[in-house]
Amino acid sequence: MRYLLTLLLALPFLGYSQTKTPPFDPIQYVNPFIGTDGTGHTFPGPSHPFGLVQPGPDNADHSWAYTSGYQYKDTTLLGFSQTRLSGTGIPELGDVLLLPFTPGKESQARRMLKPTEKARVGYYAVTTSAQIQCELTCTPRVALHRYRYPKGTKAALMLDQGHGLRFLNDSLVISSAQYFPSKKRITGWARTRNWVKRYYAFCVELSSPWVRLEKTAKTGEQTSILSMHFGALPNRQLMVKVALSTTGIAGAKANLHAELPHWNFDQTVAECQAAWKKYLLRTSLIAPDSHRIKFYTAFYHLLLQPANIADVDGRYRGADDSVRLSSDKTYYSTLSIWDIYRTAFPLLQKLVPERVPGMLNSLLLHHEAAGFLPIWTAWGQDNYCMIGNHSIPMLVGAWKDGFLPHEGERIMRAIKETSLRSHPHSDWDLYLKHGFYPYDKVSNEAVSRSLETCLDDASVAMMATWLGDSSTAQQFRHRASFYRNLYDAESRQFRGKDSRNQWRTPFDPLTPTSPLNNPGDYTEANAWQYFWTPAQHDFPGLVALLGGENATEAKLDSFFSLPMKQANAYLGQEGLIGQYAHGNEPGHHVPWLYALLGKPEKSKSLIRRIIDENYGIGPNGLLGNDDCGQLSAWLMAAYLGMYPVYPASNQWLQLQALDYQATIRPFKREY
Repeated sequence: MRYLLTLLLALPFLGYSQTKTPPFDPIQYVNPFIGTDGTGHTFPGPSHPFGLVQPGPDNADHSWAYTSGYQYKDTTLLGFSQTRLSGTGIPELGDVLLLPFTPGKESQARRMLKPTEKARVGYYAVTTSAQIQCELTCTPRVALHRYRYPKGTKAALMLDQGHGLRFLNDSLVISSAQYFPSKKRITGWARTRNWVKRYYAFCVELSSPWVRLEKTAKTGEQTSILSMHFGALPNRQLMVKVALSTTGIAGAKANLHAELPHWNFDQTVAECQAAWKKYLLRTSLIAPDSHRIKFYTAFYHLLLQPANIADVDGRYRGADDSVRLSSDKTYYSTLSIWDIYRTAFPLLQKLVPERVPGMLNSLLLHHEAAGFLPIWTAWGQDNYCMIGNHSIPMLVGAWKDGFLPHEGERIMRAIKETSLRSHPHSDWDLYLKHGFYPYDKVSNEAVSRSLETCLDDASVAMMATWLGDSSTAQQFRHRASFYRNLYDAESRQFRGKDSRNQWRTPFDPLTPTSPLNNPGDYTEANAWQYFWTPAQHDFPGLVALLGGENATEAKLDSFFSLPMKQANAYLGQEGLIGQYAHGNEPGHHVPWLYALLGKPEKSKSLIRRIIDENYGIGPNGLLGNDDCGQLSAWLMAAYLGMYPVYPASNQWLQLQALDYQATIRPFKREY
């Protein structure tokens, strides 16, 4: 069939020696404000690539709109916290909030002067209504703040350990402690409960000692707010280092001493930018500046997460809450797996291959600690968000690409155990008994969970085939075909069934559902949007189910033209073209499917339209949650002219839709 011939194996542009640095600086094309206005949910503060700390301003500490703590149009300032997620739909982290103020003018300290706000790679600055100039930068594990107070005022600094970015309204801090080894240092730890239950430790170091310290118990939290008052400050300036660790105070201290032994703010900014430039220079785009801004900012967003949460000595707190040692000194978390397996993670294999083994090993270490591969991790803990076990296609595709070449059996053991032993996210006895998840036996998302399980099972079958395990390959190929059990020939949709094999009635394929809003059979989508899920592992089978290529093309035509019934951003219905919602992940591969039917011009036209309507160069330049870089990764793939329709197979469809083609510059692939 035509579309089988258009899929290409791993692209040949990696594996060469380092080339000459291009005559332009990619840093100047990164705009950290892109995606901060609206539903992009990104943040403007500094970060290292895959950094543990990402300091920035928090305008609010709760609600869907403030999952990163920030909205561009909001001038409220709660303070500057040290950690956050990028582009997600649920808030988490927001640790150790700092707010500089002058006594008697606390309310003015909580307002930003918007015209003074600046952000570039490795640097953020804003002046408050109290005329305090605030600047932020960081190393991978240590935030560095620089505050300059107005002449003739008294300087003070608040530290709020009870602050956090949350979606629950009850208490965040379960327990905590604070210690004061000197008037220039504060250490402490906390256990918090929000999206996950977690532990963090911190070490704060001040450039000048306080002269008076006040402690106030925070209402509803098991911790206190600290107010530090200072005498005369040299140059009216106070600098603050904040080091964090998942393991303990000793780990936070070690991180601080190893990464930031000095107080040179400008040097820290320069070192952060150099770290970014190392990666951004691996690509090239010959295009007008507006396209370069879109492309390089997307690259920047792609590398913000996952975060390496291991200390400088390699110690980390694992899924079982025990402190362990990583042999390569990395342990990656903030793994938005349901989102990134589609495009972001395959791109990381091409762009930052030296990082990928650590990410894969982190998945396997999680399996060894928890008994199954992770679903969605934050700070090393699984929040079980979203559906499927998509660590499986990530591991399988990367192994096929040559990563962890001697760990095939270890990977096979992890993906089989995850797929055979029931755990809090998957009931395999129920699933295998019926050949799908019956909607009357699971709380919600029955159809989506069934369809996505088939993708994982197809990935296991691929791995077993490559390892010569024909019995396992046959077992999981059969399981991967279960999506056909939910195909309703009358509606030509995948439809919910109960445990008696009866279709759900009434059935409206246009109504989107979500487990957090209106529980139903689909995950932030409707039946039309989930129909194309099997195309990620068995497009020929899906074509056959529909009756051939012409019928499949007609179905795609209807998909991209049928009006949406309920366009609700909370249900992922953004960036709409007919039923296609680019602002959410389930359909990201669908525009490329025309090319697999031998109709590439239809794919090209859609790709160009999606970019024009969903990506910009201003704060509102992302329409939909960036979801730890997945929305940005789709844009990069479009510029690069390739897409991993089958993410577990290490196969890429090549299709150049744009007039300006990006390339990956040859560099030495070390891993």
